[in-house]
Amino acid sequence: MKRKFTLIIVLTVFYQTLTFAQQDAQFSHYMFNTLYFNPAFSGAEGFTRFQLTYRNQWTGYSTSFPDDNLGAITTTNFSFTAPIQRLRSGVGFYINADRNSPIRNLEAQLSYAYHYPIKDGKLSIGIRAGVYNLALDFDKYRAVTRPDPVLDIISPDGTYVQRGRETASKIDASIGVYYRTEKYYLGLSVNHLPKAQFQYQIENLQNALVNHAYFTAGVNLDLNYEWVFTPSVLVKTDINTYQFDVNGLFTYNKDFWAGLGVRQGEAANIIVGANMVKDKQGSKSLRLSYAFDFTIKGRDAKSATSNELLLAYRLPTMPPVARQTTRTPRFRQQ
Repeated sequence: MKRKFTLIIVLTVFYQTLTFAQQDAQFSHYMFNTLYFNPAFSGAEGFTRFQLTYRNQWTGYSTSFPDDNLGAITTTNFSFTAPIQRLRSGVGFYINADRNSPIRNLEAQLSYAYHYPIKDGKLSIGIRAGVYNLALDFDKYRAVTRPDPVLDIISPDGTYVQRGRETASKIDASIGVYYRTEKYYLGLSVNHLPKAQFQYQIENLQNALVNHAYFTAGVNLDLNYEWVFTPSVLVKTDINTYQFDVNGLFTYNKDFWAGLGVRQGEAANIIVGANMVKDKQGSKSLRLSYAFDFTIKGRDAKSATSNELLLAYRLPTMPPVARQTTRTPRFRQQ
């Protein structure tokens, strides 16, 4: 019984450790993944974009059990955002899959934002709702002896089977505001509003989605006719703790960029990328970017590097259709 209680405490502490650090996915390309952090970004760019981001955190890291195939955290995010010009609004959608050792998070979220013109910019207010699925694989934990009262299901006759994988789905929701001009942007959002509780078939063991607030900001500084420097920041907090990412990107002729960033208390990163493939309107429709992270803290328990790849496609903007003028002897109708 004492061992059962101890293991429950260990699992609970493990969950709480993950609550801020990895309950939500993290991206070095946070400046290109605003939709994930803030639903008010839906349609704010004024065009339709599809995007895929893949992140392998602590690449090459493995546990002391070689057959576990665990260690590195992998995140895959597919997103879509589009404006609805007639309604001064926009929609967004993303699917995010996050694998963190025995824990698997899968969420599908749909967002809507209303855009209100203010001076030289646009103020957006957005909401988001969707499904958050959390799975826990008890087989990934190693028991000192078997059967284990927590990791195994024990029959009255003493036989047992491994508890296996348990999963649950809950409704999730977020809100946000976002202000954007050609020179700068600001955003604030709060997610996991329902604070969904995930319970398992083990007494006293549960996990909850904790409210997180995100503040984003960035500014475009023209260095000359061809070069633009864009410093940006992402602040993440669950009220009790916080973490910030800062980055500075140098962009040449709106086509190529490179920059440096740092994630507080964790890693530094390098980002390089380019816009490619011109469409009929002359805009570059394909975005490709790569981020390399170098761990600067806690390297004894992590791999030294992380890798992140982003691929996005922007649909060509259709020019407005001119209305034909009908001429009559008495009047002109348009």
